[in-house]
Amino acid sequence: MRIGITGHMDLAAPTVELVRTALRTALARFDPSALTGVSCLAEGADAIFAQAVLDAGGRLEALLPAPDYRDTRVSPAHLPVFDALTHRAHRVRCVAEASSMQAYADANAAMLDSIGLLFAVWDGVPSSKKGGTADAITAARARNLPVTVIWPEGARRLGSAGAGAL
Repeated sequence: MRIGITGHMDLAAPTVELVRTALRTALARFDPSALTGVSCLAEGADAIFAQAVLDAGGRLEALLPAPDYRDTRVSPAHLPVFDALTHRAHRVRCVAEASSMQAYADANAAMLDSIGLLFAVWDGVPSSKKGGTADAITAARARNLPVTVIWPEGARRLGSAGAGAL
């Protein structure tokens, strides 16, 4: 089973553990020997998912927008996690020559083309910018790709009063 991830980057600190636990529970139903997680390894939901896949005994595929993604888009605070996950990935691939909004859209499309299920760490709020989590969910559903929304009770994003569980 190939599972992709979309989700919020700006998770409140207590939410990280809630999401980690929910992802581990969701992944437990799959045979680890047949499990591949596909992630761009972004901070937040993507990185939590990638680690959960590895912890479950699955394989990780890092699908990056471009070779310069690490140096131009990954925050200094996230670099150690990004580098560790990249090192543990069984495959790292890029979809464009340089990071751009189009490269991010192309990476998202490539992920959706290569998976059988999408996990979405999503608070249910429409995207405030093009290419956000809600847009990825809409694109997956338009392809008739199954989507599992993960938003544990009590989860919230930074700066939010706390969106409800779906």
